[in-house]
Amino acid sequence: MILHFEPNLQFQLDAINSVIRLFDGQPKNNGEADFFVPEEGTLNLIDGISNRLVISEEQVLTNLQNVQRENEIEASKSLQGMNFSVEMETGTGKTYVYLRTVYELFRQYGFKKYVIVVPSVAIREGVLKNLEITHEHFRNLYDNIPVHYMVYDSNKISALRGFATGNHIEILVINIDSFAKDENIINRPNDRLSGQLPVEFIRSCHPIVIVDEPQNMETPKRKKAIENLRPLFTLRYSATHRNVYNLVYSLNPVKAYDLGLVKQIEVDSVMEENSSNDAFVSVDSITATKTKVSAKLFIMANGQNGVCKKTVYVRAGDDLYRLSNEREIYRNGYIVEEIDAVNGCVSFSNGNVLCKGATQGALTDEVMKFQMRKTIEEHLKKELKLQSKGVKVLSLFFIDRVANYRQYDSNGNPQQGKFALWFEEIYAELIQKAAFQSLPECNVGEIHNGYFSQDKKGVFKDTSGETLADDDTYSLIMKDKEKLLNIQNPLRFIFSHSALREGWDNPNVFQICTLNETKSDMKKRQEIGRGLRLAVDSEGKRIYDRNINRLTVVANESYGDFAKALQKEIEEDCGVAFEGRIKNKRERVAVKYRKGFEADPKFLEIWDKLKRKTTYRVDYKTSELIKQAAKAVKDMPEIKSPSIRSTRVGITMTDEGVGTSYVGDRVVYYGAHAWNIPDVLGYIQNKTELTRSTIEEIVSQSGRIGDILINPQRFLDLATLAIKRTLNDLMIEGIKYQKIGGSEYEMALFEAQELEVYLNDFSFKVSDPSKTIYQEFVPLDSGVESRFAQDCETSDQIKFYFKLPNWFKIPTPIGHYNPDWALVFEDDTKIYFVAETKDTGTPQVDVSKLNGDEQLKIKCGKAHFEQFEEVEYRVVSRVGELVE
Repeated sequence: MILHFEPNLQFQLDAINSVIRLFDGQPKNNGEADFFVPEEGTLNLIDGISNRLVISEEQVLTNLQNVQRENEIEASKSLQGMNFSVEMETGTGKTYVYLRTVYELFRQYGFKKYVIVVPSVAIREGVLKNLEITHEHFRNLYDNIPVHYMVYDSNKISALRGFATGNHIEILVINIDSFAKDENIINRPNDRLSGQLPVEFIRSCHPIVIVDEPQNMETPKRKKAIENLRPLFTLRYSATHRNVYNLVYSLNPVKAYDLGLVKQIEVDSVMEENSSNDAFVSVDSITATKTKVSAKLFIMANGQNGVCKKTVYVRAGDDLYRLSNEREIYRNGYIVEEIDAVNGCVSFSNGNVLCKGATQGALTDEVMKFQMRKTIEEHLKKELKLQSKGVKVLSLFFIDRVANYRQYDSNGNPQQGKFALWFEEIYAELIQKAAFQSLPECNVGEIHNGYFSQDKKGVFKDTSGETLADDDTYSLIMKDKEKLLNIQNPLRFIFSHSALREGWDNPNVFQICTLNETKSDMKKRQEIGRGLRLAVDSEGKRIYDRNINRLTVVANESYGDFAKALQKEIEEDCGVAFEGRIKNKRERVAVKYRKGFEADPKFLEIWDKLKRKTTYRVDYKTSELIKQAAKAVKDMPEIKSPSIRSTRVGITMTDEGVGTSYVGDRVVYYGAHAWNIPDVLGYIQNKTELTRSTIEEIVSQSGRIGDILINPQRFLDLATLAIKRTLNDLMIEGIKYQKIGGSEYEMALFEAQELEVYLNDFSFKVSDPSKTIYQEFVPLDSGVESRFAQDCETSDQIKFYFKLPNWFKIPTPIGHYNPDWALVFEDDTKIYFVAETKDTGTPQVDVSKLNGDEQLKIKCGKAHFEQFEEVEYRVVSRVGELVE
């Protein structure tokens, strides 16, 4: 297959012309100059051709500002060392643009010498591949202009002489690490060049330097190395600039997404549900200082409403049983014995060793297998849809351990790892479905393969992505680019090491799935970047149909987290400020009380009526509790096995941010596992403080004992919740309050607690301070509270009002209750109100529509204020309801 390139894509022409116009006024015939490089010890001089800029820097600055105004970019005030930045989203043809810019700079101004500086082997191989596949395209477009390109090789140092003396377009591709250090061969005198510094052949040309992915070359040493090439000027191309120098063109991710220049993105989120039965431990990070070593872990701990994920920071000797609030599953063997910062591992007293990013006690294999199934299933559906259009569908699996795909026996013979075995098992099952019978038959062993780095014996191995062994891997991926796109080639599923994550892509990657046993540090933009480019058909022509150009990412995280991470990366990498969802940080303001309010007779009048503290007692029959609680447990939802849920959403990008649109769900249950059964009675007793005999009666009478075997932790959490709700209902039904002697809420607490808050849309600005205790603002959290405050200020019947401070707490069996408002109402008579503001969407507040805890606390509030004869307690949504 030959890939076809379109010469008239407007966004690419705009990027090219933005650079060309920087040098308006430069005569074409003055773009080059002859020079001589004297060679020590000889009478010969080397003739060379260099670039030359005739127009002044002042003229270039004027041109730059004109380009920036037209492109709606903030104008630069100086040239910042003749550096110019172009921002282009991944997959929109950045490399094509700067290569074509080379041809245009020659055609317009006669500039002949170019150095492309890259940060890594991967990107170097990508540039060389692009030079190769665009060569014929540019020859046709530019009347066969002679072009010579080469990659710098320290073993062929004499080739630099040809770069200097060549009288056509000369392009040198060089890795930054080849010339950033003084000890590099290029920076040392060379006998084969008669003692000359090899780098001098580049410097003397005053090349136009093109920096690919400059954010990776921002260290002082690397920046100095680029300056040391003595460039005529420097063009910097990236989707993720760290520093922007004289930005001339910007095509950020949101623009590219809106214009359909990259694939639309879907996320298929694969997550565990109701799986808290084993001893879950995940090592997030390990930190070492001069005095201590600690680790950040995630565990499943006992919480108020059941078991929940908890972050803990541990040192040697810490016990996860204690840190999990005495969760039984951690009782034996989970004392931290050692934290090895050098090797990144945490050892426990049971002999388990977990390295950074590793997890135990989760359905890890089951989740990854389900991810693989979803990827293969989605691949086959797309292949079925696109086969008539001649579009080859590719899927990419990123993995963190080569052994999971390919293993070797003691004799070095290759064997399949678990991922390869899973793949062939799942594919063989799915391809037999009636829906996929029309797809061409392929040998399952030929449709998948791995791109991994190898040792000298050809054995696949784990690497960092930056080693010498990775050079051949990148080269192979690039050389196979067109081969992979050939629909006759059976290879459709690619397994690659997650370290090989940048500098290469393939336009027909439609599914990306990361199968990591450890936590992946791959950025979302790196992950999707391998498949963002628009697809091509069997003739190598680009397809613009948005219904075809959809990239599905099968992720082991919630789609909400994926979208947030993607948005954060776009903001940090591109400086895109999303409107609406990402709001400007508000000023933090102090909430000030009105001076002298504590002596205001209107305030004292109501404060004296409600300042007494109370206590409560409850009364219920155990037999009634057992009866009602057993019924509540019996009526619990069905206890289901631990499951893995796949939730599919589309990713949207607008000026307001990165969002999602729901597509569908699928759940698979895992009921065949054998779980450790904890102390059921002890667990519920710890949560409810009931006796074991009472709990045993409740569970027995419920008829749900068998559910313990299906999902023990799920049963415990739901049963505990049902029993606690029944207990709370019975206690509060018969609750009685009484005043505590002379105990009062101290008025001094008003001044003792200084509030500083961020103003929000609900904060109320006081216009008449004489009617309240606040000087300027009332801090509020909802629209109904804000409207209520407004009505209080404007109502003639409300003589005084204030929000009860958060330390005004009424004790209840389910926690403290803090009522909302205290008011003095006066019409024909004077009434002192305590008001709770709620909005249930009805003309009058319907308490039955509130959640259970809110209803119970309101019952307690009513019982408390029954002890205060001159105070009326009401639940309202507006001031008018106080007298209805």
